[in-house]
Amino acid sequence: MKNELTKSDIKKIEEEIEYRKLVVRKEAIEAVKEARAHGDLSENFEYHAAKKDKNQNESRIRYLERMVKTAEIVDDSSKDDEVGINNTVTLYFEDDDETDEFRLVTSIRGNIMKNMISIESPLGKAVLGKKEGDRVYVESETGTGYYVVIKKLVNTNDDSQDKIQSF
Repeated sequence: MKNELTKSDIKKIEEEIEYRKLVVRKEAIEAVKEARAHGDLSENFEYHAAKKDKNQNESRIRYLERMVKTAEIVDDSSKDDEVGINNTVTLYFEDDDETDEFRLVTSIRGNIMKNMISIESPLGKAVLGKKEGDRVYVESETGTGYYVVIKKLVNTNDDSQDKIQSF
């Protein structure tokens, strides 16, 4: 499966890879060397913890490099009156009689706790490309669904403060 990422996402991932290779990797190697110097490795908790941290960093680097290599670049521009990536929408959920605000982002930046929903989620797919005032049916993965109305659309194309999700 290809990840849909913007050019900005790719840039942030490449910055994280560089940081992990130049800074975190050196710190991790030094921590392993220091812990190894404490003697018996079979009962040396510091050594095992340092090795685990080093291996997690290397794993994260490989994961990010694979993500960049297999990414499908998506355009984050949209028409002023259409819901697009990095736009904030206020949605009215008819079944719940509630209104909530969400920002559409790529899957790697999705964070429901911060009301940032992925364009690959059922809700994100349903509202992407729609306009203010549209009534949209959101179909869940189980086959059921619900209606939302796009009450307000705000173009918020600045994603400079967004963080890439760590897994």
